[in-house]
Amino acid sequence: MDFKTSNEETKTGIYLMQEGNEEPFNVRLHLAKDILTIQEQDVICVSGEPFYSSERTVTIRRQTIGGFGLSIKGGAEHKIPVVISKISKEQKAELSGLLFIGDGILQVQVLRNAGEEVTLTVSFLKKTPAFLKLPLCEDCTCIPSDQSSGTSSPLCDSGLHLNYHPNNTDTLSCSSWPTSPGLRWEKRWVDLRLIPLLHSRLSQYIPGSDVCRKNAFQVIAVDGVCSGVIQFPTAEDCLDWLQAIASNISSLTKYNVKKINRNFPVNQQIIYMGWVDEKEQDSVQDRMYSPKFLALRGSSLFKFSAPPVTTWDWTRAEKSFTVYEIMCKILKDNDLLDKRKHCFSVQTESGEDMFFSVELECELLIWEKAFQMATFLEVERIQCKTYACIMESHLMGLTVDFSMGFVCFDAASKVSFNQFFIINKNMEDRSFQWDISDSSVVCSAMKLITMAQLLSFSFFFGAANLFCTVCILGV
Repeated sequence: MDFKTSNEETKTGIYLMQEGNEEPFNVRLHLAKDILTIQEQDVICVSGEPFYSSERTVTIRRQTIGGFGLSIKGGAEHKIPVVISKISKEQKAELSGLLFIGDGILQVQVLRNAGEEVTLTVSFLKKTPAFLKLPLCEDCTCIPSDQSSGTSSPLCDSGLHLNYHPNNTDTLSCSSWPTSPGLRWEKRWVDLRLIPLLHSRLSQYIPGSDVCRKNAFQVIAVDGVCSGVIQFPTAEDCLDWLQAIASNISSLTKYNVKKINRNFPVNQQIIYMGWVDEKEQDSVQDRMYSPKFLALRGSSLFKFSAPPVTTWDWTRAEKSFTVYEIMCKILKDNDLLDKRKHCFSVQTESGEDMFFSVELECELLIWEKAFQMATFLEVERIQCKTYACIMESHLMGLTVDFSMGFVCFDAASKVSFNQFFIINKNMEDRSFQWDISDSSVVCSAMKLITMAQLLSFSFFFGAANLFCTVCILGV
């Protein structure tokens, strides 16, 4: 169930959360601009100074009509805790002010053999299995449930309906009457986990794999605190929350980048920061993917294991690459390596291919736009670049100049060789090519030339009737 507010940056809803191999249990999510709050239900004492409860001892007497006024579910035969599943309105259990739906009964035999009076020791079970379908409370108002009648679920029915009366089917209330002197107990939503959203990452996939969870994801904070696997009833709900959280993370990142850029010169500005999953080149123990943090700053692409916070962190990147010496490709569906979607590849100057994936299509578009912008700004800044190459067994120099075009010249005499050639077709139609032994030079040169075409510059290289044999070495 989802409770939306008028503020687009805020969402609240009750869903399921699973930790490890435990049974999923109900939690309340509250998304704010900069934090995701995960809450669980608990019973706390609110008289005097509030404190969290552990165990409560309650004595109640049987009524002529309605009995003790409570029903339970579970038991050893079902391998789940015995919990109070219903408390009848204005019966002894409710009037005690000390018993709540979701309380675990620690001494079930006492209840089974009860006479006119029974003493119960109870403790609220925060992680009651979701399949018990106990009524939930939102701000101390009971949410209707198909289990709020006197009939318990046959799956986990303990056989005890000590509260059932055919005329008592009123909607339950979560409020309590503090008849015990000096004590007042209430069931409330209390904070279980707080996830700061700045530099947090989302994951729909089982860690290290390409297996996507069904209608579920987890949020991992920058310090490693994990939300647990949050499960949603429909794919639409899951996507809605994914996009909302991703949007807030993106907004925080943009604001943070804006602040950081005040301390960097114009040619060292940050253009992009964000989490990706990198495909392992050599998978170990079936771990196919690892989280990495990519950043585009100035002329470089940085790959980190964690977001850079200080200036010193920028010097400790796992790897860094010059943007005009690498190639980026957005992978289409038929190019994907496995079940992961929203993927792209980066080919380094050494010819190495790195593969990355992101969680949402919008994140892929943001990356693509940022990479194009970083390349454009760097090409615009350098204007001219010269490479060593071999042409027809002669050592030559290849200069790419964004104001004049590109030219090949003799390395010894510096005499230009076939200076003007107009590029007005696709690169595949070019008849001039060079013999370059360094693959990183090839990658850089070809990217500069391609970028020049995208920028609509006119380039000239030699006479139009010149044809040279194509042979690029080391690629």
